Amino acid sequence: MQYKDYYQIMGVVKDASQDEIKRSYRKLARKYHPDVSKEADAEAKFKEVGEAYEVLKDPEKRTAYDQLGENWKSGQDFRPPPDWGAGYEFSGGGSQADEAAAFSDFFSSLFGQAGAADYAHAQAGRPHPQSKGEDHHAKVMIDIEDAFKGAARSISLRSAELDAQGHVVTRDRTLNVKIPKGVKQGQSIRLAGQGSPSMVNGLAGDLYLEIDFNPHPFYRVEGRDIYLELPIAPWEAALGAKVKVPTPAGKLDLTIPANSSSGRKLRLKGRGIPGKIAGDLYAVLRIALPPANTESARQSYKLMAKEMAFNPRHNLGV
Repeated sequence: MQYKDYYQIMGVVKDASQDEIKRSYRKLARKYHPDVSKEADAEAKFKEVGEAYEVLKDPEKRTAYDQLGENWKSGQDFRPPPDWGAGYEFSGGGSQADEAAAFSDFFSSLFGQAGAADYAHAQAGRPHPQSKGEDHHAKVMIDIEDAFKGAARSISLRSAELDAQGHVVTRDRTLNVKIPKGVKQGQSIRLAGQGSPSMVNGLAGDLYLEIDFNPHPFYRVEGRDIYLELPIAPWEAALGAKVKVPTPAGKLDLTIPANSSSGRKLRLKGRGIPGKIAGDLYAVLRIALPPANTESARQSYKLMAKEMAFNPRHNLGV
């Protein structure tokens, strides 16, 4: 997937005002509209311009895109980083699924769930008093350990607004947030009254923080289950052993059954993320070979080869 330079597509500079972007869109939309354009690639160009305008016309999407674009150039291979979108405050629910599907994979990878759109889908049809201000959404990154113990965190959020000249400016704010024990990836925490103020002296909207986990050097999370790649020595796999295993809640003893193979999953029930039904922790065994970097180690390997007559390719018929 290639990174798209929406400013280049629109033919505007990066600090263009919203009015300049709108004028450029109208000009390009007329030029490439499939019903009137004579150019062979008019339909594709029209769609590309529409996608660029969808991002740049929206101060919130534009601000997030600008931050991402500092490290990318048009045409480069691109994958959004794991923490993409974290810390950006979106009003409403971001792009809906049908809107994201109408554009490129690049757009969908960035804005298919912008501002916790999956929460917005879940809220579809729920009535809100018209006097209430608009709800806001943001993704925040926490450590896996926070989900085990709960935590109090200072969260910095960035939102976008237009200045008097129609240029996008950012506003930062910091909130003290209580992370509840047992929170899951993708779950939202509601902060009442932290959204937009009401236009008619009603209640302010709420802020919904979608939880995501920072990448961890040891653990991988699926729902409430946690997976750990556990290196073991060949003799521990062959003979069985009791080893220490790290978990987000502390170290535990784990029994390795004899004749274990690489890839075997050992389950520690209830040692995943806490909840009414706690998740499990799975230790996935990976056999680590000692290096043959000394004469003594090489002789040990030669002795094993001689006495064990082991052919790991037996199942391949060779």
